Amino acid sequence: MATRFRNRQDAGQQLAARLPSVVEADQPGVVVALPRGGLPLGYEIAKQLNWPLEAWLVRKLGVPGQPELAMGAIALPQVRILNSDIVEDLHISPAQVDWVTALELEELDRRNRRYRHGAPPPNVAGKTVILVDDGVATGATMQVAIATVKAAHPRAIVVAVPVAAPSSLAAIQGQVDAVVCLKIPPTLRSVGQWYDDFEPVPDEVVQHLLKTAPHGPSAPDFTPPQADEPRSPRPD
Repeated sequence: MATRFRNRQDAGQQLAARLPSVVEADQPGVVVALPRGGLPLGYEIAKQLNWPLEAWLVRKLGVPGQPELAMGAIALPQVRILNSDIVEDLHISPAQVDWVTALELEELDRRNRRYRHGAPPPNVAGKTVILVDDGVATGATMQVAIATVKAAHPRAIVVAVPVAAPSSLAAIQGQVDAVVCLKIPPTLRSVGQWYDDFEPVPDEVVQHLLKTAPHGPSAPDFTPPQADEPRSPRPD
């Protein structure tokens, strides 16, 4: 295997070193990172370009019983993209899709309140958007992020990721103005295998990065989460 990234900060610094050859830092731009894993990378890029850092709220829709396998993704306000092949091959019912979607919408709403005070998505109209995540496996989350960013009428969209599956990267390249990807392994079993340290990024780190990034929005102070309300039972 090729050299792995030490952690998300290392991956972000390597991406940041490549991006000045792709974007013009003196143009109106914003770094848009996908929480939570994309924020440490986006922070490094925002520092390099002296651009604002924003969180773009997107959630993977995991297959029931196999949450790491994406059957689609959603973004606020309520944009959903499904992988019809996975849904059909695994015989996932419409009720199961709707159940997972409802749970992930709850999480998106929670994150929006915690990271953005419940504000609408950031204004990216007329700006170059660098869309950042810590890796792309199926591509479902990135594709729904691209779709919702496009709807906000940016000047251009550049996707920046450290590692991506070849087929997913090919699909993304046709949807944006440019892609910067550092590693494209022939087989990508998981994004985490390309990092020495791939620990989950907690809420308080996301909030700290948003508050301390150049021109960043003022995220609310971290408070411990409330006890979860009972969730709807899983449909058959």
